[in-house]
Amino acid sequence: MNKKWISRFGAKLAVLITVLLGLCFAESSYSRIVIAAPIGTDSRPQRKLTPEEKINIHVYESSNRSVININTKATVTSGFFLMESPSEGAGSGIVIDKQGHVLTNFHVVEGAQEIQAVLYDGSSHDASLVGVDPVTDVAVLRVDAPADLLVPVQFGSSNDLKVGQRVFAIGNPFGLERTLTTGIISSLNRSLPTRAGRTIKSIIQTDAAINPGNSGGPLLDSGSLLIGMTTAIASRTGQSSGVGFAIPVGTLERIVPQLITNGRVVRPDAGITRVYQTERGLLVATLSPGGAAERAGIRGFRVVRESRRQGPFVAEFERVDRSNADLIVGVDTVEIDTVDDFLTAIESKNPGDRVLIAIERQGHRLDVPLTLENERNN
Repeated sequence: MNKKWISRFGAKLAVLITVLLGLCFAESSYSRIVIAAPIGTDSRPQRKLTPEEKINIHVYESSNRSVININTKATVTSGFFLMESPSEGAGSGIVIDKQGHVLTNFHVVEGAQEIQAVLYDGSSHDASLVGVDPVTDVAVLRVDAPADLLVPVQFGSSNDLKVGQRVFAIGNPFGLERTLTTGIISSLNRSLPTRAGRTIKSIIQTDAAINPGNSGGPLLDSGSLLIGMTTAIASRTGQSSGVGFAIPVGTLERIVPQLITNGRVVRPDAGITRVYQTERGLLVATLSPGGAAERAGIRGFRVVRESRRQGPFVAEFERVDRSNADLIVGVDTVEIDTVDDFLTAIESKNPGDRVLIAIERQGHRLDVPLTLENERNN
């Protein structure tokens, strides 16, 4: 009996010990689960920005307040009955000083009767036209806004740009304010025709996305410095195709002070009013009377007057003699093939500068010194 009781008691004791150990283990496991670190913001992994992302953010945060949204209203006439209808447009602009001067493209504000500028804080202000230069598609506005809302862009340089250099465009594509796109400089020294029938030289080509509404916005380098103003795209659809163009800041710096001071660009004048473009150069047709070219001895077409007797009357005739007209083939060290070549060479100078006009005259090449004058305001 005693042995059976002892055996049963031992079995029950073993079961009891097993249960107690299981409870202790469960409690210990439960305790480990309960005291695990609570889920919270401190436990989440810190977001690590790449060096490239940091540059993107820095450029945007330091420059986006210098970009404004330009909205225009105009009246257009169309149809057989010349009906007038309202027209609205949009583009971008760049704040360049605390006085409210804003840089944009001429085609953004061309024909506008009302201009509104929307700043980074969403406030809308009236803007007026200060000066335009259709030749380079540049315009300067003045925004009537408090100085503390105006954040001027920092100017850089376009003299030392490199193909492959990273660039940033900020603008208002499709009315989406202060949108950032990035890319590289795809090429330099491109030429871009304008509506004025001229060609802008030294254009920057970029693959940063540029769409309708970006025109007049800044093109920036990695240091948040202005290197150009976005102005056009090459596209069959009217939307970004990865081929965008910007006017270099070097061109803007030459033009903008004149637009603010004079309302227009005063270009140097050589005193040549009409030429014919030939395969060998520019054949001089007419000169400004008493102008720089005439004083320098450059020759144009000569009008010859002749009298002939016809019965009892004497008839007078005029004919144009081209045989003595000079052929322009160069300006200083630049060879001239087209009218645009000649204008670009002259307009790179200032009134009062002395240039050498290379001409061909009756089979001989001559260098004629000429002092440029102020462009005559017709």
